[in-house]
This record gives sequence, C-alpha cells and structure tokens, in this order.
Amino acid sequence: MKALLYTKPYTFEYTDVPEPAVGEDDVLVRVRACGICGSDVAGHTGKTGRRLPPLIMGHEAAGVVERTGINVRDLAPGDRICFDSTVYCNQCPACRQGLFNRCVKRQVLGVSVPEFKRQGAFAEFVTVPHWICAKLPGNMSFVQAALLEPASIGTHAANRPPITGKDTIVVIGAGTIGLFILQAAKLRGARVTIACDLNEFRLDLARRIGADLCLNPGQVNLKEEIQRRTEGRGADVTFEAVGFAETFRQGISITRTGGTVVAVGNLQKETEFNLQELVSRELTFTGSYASAGEFRTCIDLIASGKMNVAPLVSEVLPLRDGPAAFQRLLEGKENLLKIILEP
Repeated sequence: MKALLYTKPYTFEYTDVPEPAVGEDDVLVRVRACGICGSDVAGHTGKTGRRLPPLIMGHEAAGVVERTGINVRDLAPGDRICFDSTVYCNQCPACRQGLFNRCVKRQVLGVSVPEFKRQGAFAEFVTVPHWICAKLPGNMSFVQAALLEPASIGTHAANRPPITGKDTIVVIGAGTIGLFILQAAKLRGARVTIACDLNEFRLDLARRIGADLCLNPGQVNLKEEIQRRTEGRGADVTFEAVGFAETFRQGISITRTGGTVVAVGNLQKETEFNLQELVSRELTFTGSYASAGEFRTCIDLIASGKMNVAPLVSEVLPLRDGPAAFQRLLEGKENLLKIILEP
C-alpha cells in the first residue's frame, strides 16, 4: 500500500509499505481522509521527541471498513467509520471507568515514543481494534469526520472544569483545538467566550465559529483587557491551548481568584510559576489529555450543525502532496489551519 513515511527530521517519502496485519479484534480501514495535526508538524522537525522515524504519522482520520477480524461483530465491510486516536485496551480499571485516555496500555496512532508507538493513518490502510470505532451518519463527509478527533479533544478539555451560565471563559490559542474548546464551552453554557491569539487569521476564525470577543495579546495588554471586561475579577476559567511556559503563566495572570486554569497544550515540558500565588489565590490547575470517548458525542454535534467544522478546513489534498503540505504549515506564511490529506 502507499503511505506517507516519515524517514528523518523534516523528511517524508510517499512510498510503498506492507499492508498492516489484521488481528482477531481488529478492523482494517481504508482511509478516506486524515488531517495534519499541529503536533505532527512540530513532531516532524525531530525536536519534540514524540515522532521517531521511521513512522507513519496521522491520527485524525476516517474511512471505510475493508476487512474485519473473526471476533468483530459490530462492524462489517463497507461501513463508514471514524475511530479514536488513542488505542486503549478496554479492560484495565481506567478503561472500565470510561477514562480511556488514562489506559495503562494505551497506544497513540502515529506517535512513536516507546510506550505509545503505533503506526498511523497517513496511508491507504490502517488497523484499529473495533471498540475504538464508531459508525458515521450518512450526512457526514469523511473530511468532516477527520475533524472528530480534535473536536473530541476540545470537548474533553471543556468538560474538565465546572462551567456555569455566569462564567467568562478565555481560551489562549485559537488553533484547531482552541477553536473546538471555544465551541464546546459555549455549548456547556458559558456566558462569555474570549479567544486570544497573535494571529489575526485565527482570531477571524474564532469570530466565525461564535467567540464573543477576540483579543490579540500583541496589540493589547491581555491582563488589563480581561480585567476591564470582567469588572476587575478576571476569567472564571482559562484554557491554555498553546503549550508554552509563557502562555501558561499568562493564563494564570488573567484568571480570577478561585478560578481554574486548564492546561491543554504541551509543547514545552517544564514551566515555572509562583507557588504562593497558587496557594493564596486558591487557583485550581488541571490538565486535559487527549479525549475519553467524546468523539461519539461529537459525531452528533457536528452532524447536527451544533459544532461548526467547515471554517477550520483550509485545504483538501491528495496524500502524495503531504510533504509539501507539511512544509507549508511549518513555514506559516499562508493563512492555513487544517489541511486534510486523502489517500
């Protein structure tokens, strides 16, 4: 089969690789669409340590069942499906509680740290266990379905803190995940949603998907502006969806006393913060990792139009154009957000 193979930093080859084996509990999926994640773009530089060649990346995907293992009863060849990016065991205590992202045996499609490694979906075929799959409704395209994975991550993050109809929610970082957090927080009933980003194109996308206010920290003093908009209190919940130490500290500074900071981005491993501020202001810090089955909920949200994915799709290209697409996303010279590749 044809695949986009990551062979060394900054380098992909569109080449032939063996078709994946199908286990007794597996589904062989003919991939119809797979999105390029920001973590893939960062990972292919070789600097994050989470994409070790040789590797087939790709974890935001959907397709058609080609073949099933002998134990699979709920899916059949021809079914249109999506699947989780986390391959969980479905047996450990975390899985039995529905906390699939905490599975002790989890693997992540297209990620190659030793404990997570599993080949991904930038290929004609990929195999996944049937229990991480879900059927797609007839009115959902494969391109839309390729956005289910980031939609589920944004939804999981928005579900982590308490949110009420009186709350002001701030999202730092209006990339794909940040835009889904904004939509999910609004669906949870947040009174005001505020998007923050240095990129005006992304702020415009935030407006299009329903953000109540968009702020560029390069043009305004973010802390002062949030204070002014909240009568001096600060944000009730702040989501940090960038992953830099500086933006995490910025998130702390704009959050009200007694508020919550949710860390979603994870580009940098370490940061420093004021411990006394955490204690004296009674802040709550929480992390949000991947998703825990929310992609099934997101199918209904996207199919019904309650969650808008169309503005987030910049281009749809054939898989063979993947190397050039990665280069364009890395350079950042164009107004691009999500590029979908079709094998």
